[in-house]
Amino acid sequence: MAEPKTFLGTLVRSRAGNVLPMAAVGILVSAALVGGGIDMSRAYRVENRLQAACDAAVLAGRKNVSTNGFNSAAQAQADAYFETNFDEGAQEAHDTTFEATSPDNGNTVNGVADTTLDSAVMRIFGFDQFDLEVNCSASMGVGNSDVVMVLDTTGSMGNEADGSSVGYGETSRMQDLQAAMKNFYDTLSAATNGTNSRIRYGFVPYSQSINVGQLIYDQNPNYLADSHDYQSRQAIFVTWVNPVVTEGSYYTDEWSAGSNNYGHSKYNSESWCESNLPSDTDWQDYGSADTDTDTDINGSGQQVETDSIEQRQRRLDYYCSYWGGKWRPRYRIYYRDYIEYTETTSDPVYSNTPPGEFHHWEYKQVTYDTSTFKTFSSVSTYTGYNGSLETSTWNGCIEERQTVSEPSFSFSTLLGLTPTGADDLDIDSAPDVGDDATKWAPLWQNIAYNRENEYGNWTNVTVSDYGDDVSSVCPHQAQLLAEMTETEFDNYADSLSPSGNTYHDLGMIWGARLSSPDGIFADNVNADPPNGGEVSRHIIFMTDGEMCPKNTTLSAYGIEYHDRRVTDDGGSNCGGDQANRHSSRFLAVCAAAKAKGIRVWVIAFGTSLTTNLQTCASSSSSYTASSSTQLNTAFQEIANQVGELRLIQ
Repeated sequence: MAEPKTFLGTLVRSRAGNVLPMAAVGILVSAALVGGGIDMSRAYRVENRLQAACDAAVLAGRKNVSTNGFNSAAQAQADAYFETNFDEGAQEAHDTTFEATSPDNGNTVNGVADTTLDSAVMRIFGFDQFDLEVNCSASMGVGNSDVVMVLDTTGSMGNEADGSSVGYGETSRMQDLQAAMKNFYDTLSAATNGTNSRIRYGFVPYSQSINVGQLIYDQNPNYLADSHDYQSRQAIFVTWVNPVVTEGSYYTDEWSAGSNNYGHSKYNSESWCESNLPSDTDWQDYGSADTDTDTDINGSGQQVETDSIEQRQRRLDYYCSYWGGKWRPRYRIYYRDYIEYTETTSDPVYSNTPPGEFHHWEYKQVTYDTSTFKTFSSVSTYTGYNGSLETSTWNGCIEERQTVSEPSFSFSTLLGLTPTGADDLDIDSAPDVGDDATKWAPLWQNIAYNRENEYGNWTNVTVSDYGDDVSSVCPHQAQLLAEMTETEFDNYADSLSPSGNTYHDLGMIWGARLSSPDGIFADNVNADPPNGGEVSRHIIFMTDGEMCPKNTTLSAYGIEYHDRRVTDDGGSNCGGDQANRHSSRFLAVCAAAKAKGIRVWVIAFGTSLTTNLQTCASSSSSYTASSSTQLNTAFQEIANQVGELRLIQ
């Protein structure tokens, strides 16, 4: 029986040739191919990780570029991000280096990273290591951006960041804001230098009102009401008619003015004395007559004017008086007045305009013609001292459109704003030119008065004889979206000043109106950029305090104690149901703005980042700052994101 054949036995007995050396060579080639693949795969993995770390580093470095350029702080951030993202031990690499530089003071950050990876298999073939190097670069690749800054310019912005009064050599919150704004502009300006990108800025300074009157008037004068009801006072003038004349005369009762001796004679008897007395005198005019006019109001409300002529009269009465053992002649002096009078009784006719004389004030709601006042022309009203004319000119602040006094509001893309009827919260619709209630009205401080009782306490009676003027402030004029030079931007920032109370809802309402592509300023918002690209829209909402509406000042909602457009009971100052209602309106408008694709950034400066402020902001878009440095950092981080930080290599 034949022996079984095996592969190895066949190979040994073969006379066809020497295949064993050839097989050995084949095995070595296969080992080199497999080993090379393994090491190349390792090198590719490490190189990818090195590239990712380099990219992260330059992005971090560019993000931390401030107005000081690519300084040591930005360099440190780049180094830290590289080290975090590239672990030599995990990558089995060594001798790793990273260097970040900037050729243009921070606008572009370049990086070079290299490392060494020892081969695992190919070293047996003389390939000991892989020297890996990558390059990376990050820049602020700004496209087209519209930025509307909604800025709290209330009174507390005049304090230091910690809320205290400004000390010597210190800065106010307003000054800190102005500096941060200017640095924000510088950052985006540097990023767009030499590009065809368009950056536009709009501004809405807000307190208890909004200065948008000129913007509305320029858009369409018919969007402003021609008449409006104001809490005010009305001068009442009176004219007297139907005079009835009555004439008469009378004597007053006589009175004695004392007695005197008559001559120097003395008599031993009374009879002898009396026989030598002169006769008593008759009444005679004494001195010149006096004339007088007196005006009174009788119980029937009629005017009684009395013209009188008063003549003093005198008479002498002689008698004898016993004194010192003798009788002496004496006389008494008597006076009376003779009065002739003409009495004119007239009926009153009252009017709220001359002719006539000022009679009294009525403190009440008054309808005023605003058709001239809204054109920024001077207008005179009978609201000065004792009904005199005083002249005023509109400063541009407005009273909001009609609304409804509901406790809460909400916005959804499906239902829109609920409840309905609140035109003041509608950021898109234009007024009905035939309905003044849907229009804005000028805020008219010169004619604004409250109503009080006789003790000086506020009262909401319809008409009162007592009242006083109320305080109001008007922020700097808002600005539509526009490209601005650095000088123009800085001048606007420097024009802001702190005053008034905090109405967040007003600021957001008008920030949204100036940003909305579907509102009354749509032509401005939708203006195509020269490069034809898309436009990103941003609202930066900066505040240093919580909602603080006051019901005793004049605001965009009138005098809230009297007008009661937001509350049913007149509300309170800086809290309670009134503040809650304004906050609900604020959040509804925030939601409406975000629904249009507008990114809402919120900065709480020197105050807590409340739930309402966080809710208003877009995702990952809220900041808190307790110092000027932190405020500047917040603006810079927003600038970096508005600027669309990106890798360019």
